Order: sequence, then C-alpha cells, then structure tokens
Amino acid sequence: MTENEIRELIQSGETIPLLAKYFVQEPGQLDILIKTAFDDSETYTWRAAWMIDKIHEEKPDLILPYFQSITEFAIHTKNSGKRRHFLKLISLHDIPDENMALLLNFASEMFTNASEPVAVRVHAMQILYGIALKEPDFSGELIEMIGHEIEYHGSAGIASRGRKLLKKLYRLS
Repeated sequence: MTENEIRELIQSGETIPLLAKYFVQEPGQLDILIKTAFDDSETYTWRAAWMIDKIHEEKPDLILPYFQSITEFAIHTKNSGKRRHFLKLISLHDIPDENMALLLNFASEMFTNASEPVAVRVHAMQILYGIALKEPDFSGELIEMIGHEIEYHGSAGIASRGRKLLKKLYRLS
C-alpha cells in the first residue's frame, strides 16, 4: 500500500480499525504509518497516532523500535490528540535513562499546565510516577505536585489517577 493510499484511508476515518489490523499483519508498512502520524500539517493525521496506540495494545513489540522517535515527537508536537496517544504509550514502558531528564521536564510541564487536556495531564502524571519508581528521591516532590494539582487544578480524571498514584507513592516512601 502506498503512502497516498494510506492517507486517503485514514482521512475517511471509517476504515481505521481495519487499517490498524492491516498494519499488525504487515509490520513492514509501519514506517509509512509512523511518518503519517508525525506529519502535523494535516489535522486528520491524529488518526494515525490512534492506530499506533491500537497496534501497541495488540502487539507492543511492533511499536517498540519507534519508541525514541515517538518520545521526541510527543515533546515537539502541538497536536494534543497525538500528544495524548504518544504520552500514553510512553507511560506504559520503563523510561530509558537517556530520556529521563527530558521526560521529567516535559511531563512536569504538561502535568502542571491546567490548559492542557485532562488525558494529556493524566498520562504525564503517570510518566512522572514511572520516573519516581526509578528515582526514589523524586517521589516526595511528585507527592507535592500531585496534591497541588488535585487541589487547585483537579478534574475527575486528575483526582482519580492522582489518588491512586499517591497511595503507591506513600508506600514507597
């Protein structure tokens, strides 16, 4: 399948679940999907990020080779839909040491920015929790951050995930 064919199918939106299954069966075509997801010039390309998320749910090993590129793109994109899907993927894996400082700064910024969509903030909080597991000295600061966000900028999603993570963080300290 060509890049233009894939873009046309993604743009229609109706065939997305079938197209995601196609990529699971034809992993050699994933480069085209990744390239499409990383294109911020068209609004419909968020569907490619959604498909990458769905492919990851079914076969995470197919997406892992793209993990570093996904991390870099998530930090630079202004598209909150793509950011949501990619931060979710990042939050589901151990943070590599070489990305620790970068993701610590970025996830802190996203989590504490009340103008970001709730899902982006929740996934950023989960990434910060993953960092705290690897860097226990950070857990005290994260406890304070979560408490502050729940109190001053909390939504139902932030409060729910925040309380769950706080329980785990208190057990760590």
